[in-house]
Amino acid sequence: MNVKGVLKDISRNKAMLIMVLPATIWFLFFSYLPMAGTIIAFKEYRYHRDGFLASIVNSKWVGLKNFEFLFSTKDAFLITRNTLLYNAVFIVIGLVLAVGLAIVLAEITNKKLAKLYQTGMFLPYFLSWVIVGYFVFSFLSFDKGMINQIAKAFGLTATQWYNDPTYWPLILTLVFLWKSIGYNSVVYLAAIMGIDKSLYEAAMIDGANKWQQIRHITVPMLTPLITILTLLAIGRIFYADFGLFYQVPRNSGTLYSVTNVIDTYVYRGLKFTGEIGMSTAAGLYQSFVGFVLVITSNAIVRRFNKDNALY
Repeated sequence: MNVKGVLKDISRNKAMLIMVLPATIWFLFFSYLPMAGTIIAFKEYRYHRDGFLASIVNSKWVGLKNFEFLFSTKDAFLITRNTLLYNAVFIVIGLVLAVGLAIVLAEITNKKLAKLYQTGMFLPYFLSWVIVGYFVFSFLSFDKGMINQIAKAFGLTATQWYNDPTYWPLILTLVFLWKSIGYNSVVYLAAIMGIDKSLYEAAMIDGANKWQQIRHITVPMLTPLITILTLLAIGRIFYADFGLFYQVPRNSGTLYSVTNVIDTYVYRGLKFTGEIGMSTAAGLYQSFVGFVLVITSNAIVRRFNKDNALY
């Protein structure tokens, strides 16, 4: 190894290295070092008075018992189905709406008005799920909820929203999209702003209307970014947004059939049984499946277009 060459490269790129240093430290402490803790997934973790490391070392090996406990319950299929279907809907509908919203914002000629719209749609992203849960409750409360009050004013029967699982797949989808769509559209809007304007000018000279410009210029130019973000989203398809599925339905037991996902199931299991090994096994399972899905999806993309793949 040429040490002088390495030191020279570091000196030449020190500004860039300093910029990525905070993110590198974050990933080191919160993503890579915790990987050693996955050993708990194969142990019957019990607290030891000498500390955390001693607890891990002294805990009994149980092999795949924690995984068996996770998947042998009657709820295993339910939580897996809910997690996959919700995330699939979120990815597909969220992608279409985010790209569509970014295109609409890019076409607004009044930039001050466009920034106002963008800020209004971006704001919900900064609200915690606890606050969003109370917002939803103000609409769906049986006694004081706005929707039931309007229904009563028209002589209709009030609905027990938090006791009827029929409506909650739609409610959760709408709440998720309302909260996230503005943030997701910003990435695509930035990409649209970077498209060479001469392409649109040439298309207009050739007689292309606005829809044809979007179809043949904007969307193809966004395709690499769409592919990469979709692949990353697929990697987390076995992870559910805990706040969405726990805070918004207010942990209502009658809604578990449509709101219980892997993350909430593990949380409740850890809360009531204290089985840290089982929760670690669930996290390892989610990470492993996500890894496999990313590798598989990326291989499929590479087969059709290498330039759009992650690597």
